[in-house]
Amino acid sequence: MNRAPRDCTLPTGDPGILVGRCWCPARRRGVPVRVIGDRLVELPDRTITHILREPDPAAHVVAELAEPITLAVLPDALESIGDRAKPHLLSPVDLQPIKAAGVTFVESMLERVIEEATHGDASLAAGARTRILETIGGDVADLRPGSPEALRFREAMIAAGRWSPYLEVGLGPDAEIFTKASPMSAVGTRMPVGIRSDSAWNNPEPEVVLACAPDGRVVGATLGNDVNLRDWEGRSALLLGRAKDNRGSAAIGPFIRLFDRHLGGDFDLDVVRHETVTLDVEGVDDRFTLHDDCSMEKISRDPEDLATQLFDGHDWPDGVVLYLGTMFAPTRDRPRADGTTVPGDGFTHHVGDRVRISSPHLGSLENVVLAVEDCPRWVEGLADLLGDDRGA
Repeated sequence: MNRAPRDCTLPTGDPGILVGRCWCPARRRGVPVRVIGDRLVELPDRTITHILREPDPAAHVVAELAEPITLAVLPDALESIGDRAKPHLLSPVDLQPIKAAGVTFVESMLERVIEEATHGDASLAAGARTRILETIGGDVADLRPGSPEALRFREAMIAAGRWSPYLEVGLGPDAEIFTKASPMSAVGTRMPVGIRSDSAWNNPEPEVVLACAPDGRVVGATLGNDVNLRDWEGRSALLLGRAKDNRGSAAIGPFIRLFDRHLGGDFDLDVVRHETVTLDVEGVDDRFTLHDDCSMEKISRDPEDLATQLFDGHDWPDGVVLYLGTMFAPTRDRPRADGTTVPGDGFTHHVGDRVRISSPHLGSLENVVLAVEDCPRWVEGLADLLGDDRGA
């Protein structure tokens, strides 16, 4: 994690059309920007919502830059994060509700079942994992949600008294879609993410996040960390909101990459379907390192289907962003405070952990883990975007 700021943030190769938000001290609010080289060029749109409402967001952004005005250069905007006296990078979403699809990868589905079986006790996870895999068998990985085979499997598990709500949304016809966080509450790259101090079993959840227009079209994508408290959710599925939505628990960024293949570019939903997302965790206190990656090709529900279900019976006039689900939950045993490694302990965060989620086409989202009470408070609300500029 020692690369230069620009290299840590932008996609490899052609970055395409990247839009985001930058804090503007003169206006005292975040403003939409486009990345051109190392520059963050201010867009005339007041919010990201105004961009998503355009019939063609990518073409709209390109056409707006006849006379580009540089608000900041990217290295400076990264180094100044948190300093409201200087322009600095923010999360690339503003008025959009932040939704998430759960249990969309087989590996994470099994981990949710394990959390449920252990009632959130990490010390019981290894044994539960073995028993559950023996019960449901490895063939579950080949089942497609809602397929006749998956529904027959569901009926068999119900008859055996071994059904779980996580298997229902993992294999049944309807996806789990929940509210991850409020509009304006997401943190961006280089900002702290928060873990409750009363959680002893938690982890990062690296995900691709879709950006959707109000009419339901998927128009872009970015990266996200769906920070999760495994012990809280494991105690009861009804604690999902407390496990998922805390200060600094929704990281999104660094930028939204707009689909541009129709303009001669090379980025669209098919690229997302084949994207490989990498997770790196580096412990500060124990020098623990974790490196893993997963291909979006392993997702059990197509991203477009998840977006369709998000709009089924609902309207999102400001657009909406959707985490596509957890690709994996880290299970590698992490040494305890005394340096001993106990088989079956699994992974949990330490304060100070550095987390990087990256992919070739979406760049890198980097955050440091802090206790929730030590994270910066969420202070920029809707009124800051909709109020007067006070002469600026």
